[in-house]
Parts: sequence; C-alpha cells; structure tokens
Amino acid sequence: METLEETQTNVHSRLEQFFNTMLQEIYWSELQLVNVLGTMRDRATTRKLQNAFEQHLSQTQTHVRRLEEVFQLLNQEASPEPCAGLQGLFDEGWQVIDETEDGTAQRDAALIIAAQKVEHYEMACYGSLATLGRTIGQERIAHIFEETLAEEKETDALLTQIAEGSINYQASRELADDIS
Repeated sequence: METLEETQTNVHSRLEQFFNTMLQEIYWSELQLVNVLGTMRDRATTRKLQNAFEQHLSQTQTHVRRLEEVFQLLNQEASPEPCAGLQGLFDEGWQVIDETEDGTAQRDAALIIAAQKVEHYEMACYGSLATLGRTIGQERIAHIFEETLAEEKETDALLTQIAEGSINYQASRELADDIS
C-alpha cells in the first residue's frame, strides 16, 4: 500500500501543474534578472548600491542553478516560461532609468524601489513554491525554495538599509527642475 506522500508524488494533479508553471515562470524571471541587475548596477550612482546590485547578481546566478537543480529533481527539462507579472516590473525598471537623471540620488532611490518591487514579487513566488512543494510531497525542493526566499529577504533588507541610510535623504535634497 502506498503512503500519502508516495501517492501525492505519483499523481499529476492540477496543483502540480500549477506548481510546474510557477517554477517555469520564476526560472524565466531569474534568467532575465541576471541581465537587469547588471544594468541596474551600471546605472547606480553610489558605490554601496552598485555593490548591492553586484551581490544580488551573484545570488541570482545561484538561484538559477538552484532552479535547474529543482528541475532535475523533478526529472524535467529546465524550461523558462515568460512571466507577465515580472515582465511588467522589469519594464518599470527600464522606465525608471529612462526617466531619471544619470548621477542623481533620485535615480538611486528609484532603482531601489524598482528592485524592491521585484524582490517582493520573488518572495511571494518562492514562499508559495515552498508551500506547494511541501503539499505535493517535495520536502527537499521546498527547502531549496526556502533557502532562496531567505536570500531574497536579506537583499530586500539591505536595499531598505541603503535607502534609509542616505539615498532617500540625498534625493530629498536634490532640487527639482523649475516647472513653469
């Protein structure tokens, strides 16, 4: 007689299909984020923010490898699927770069906000994937997602610290262009 866990892993439920779609979308998102973070790093003004983006770029490359490991554990080919939600946030990030002046604290503040929007989306995804992984009997995979979730939370906290430490104040001191 099969245990509940064995039964859950052998059944291809709608929940497992949804889990797989989420997995493919977060994989696509992390692959895209590698490029986005490089640009954000290059466009940031302060060394502290550049270093934070560089650190997160390195973490994101690790996240990609972890996701590829998850696909292997599931005996699936790693296949990215575009994610409309994160594509919108990436587009917003490009817009921030286009609409802010190079070398300003305003740009850094805007980049931090754009990055945190992505972080919060990723945290929601990884938390949900961990929960769903556990539900479908994939405890090892759930643990992998929790490890990535913890790193996403650390990045979010670091960005908040940088913003509150100086960037936001500096941006508030920059004079706006005179609008007449």
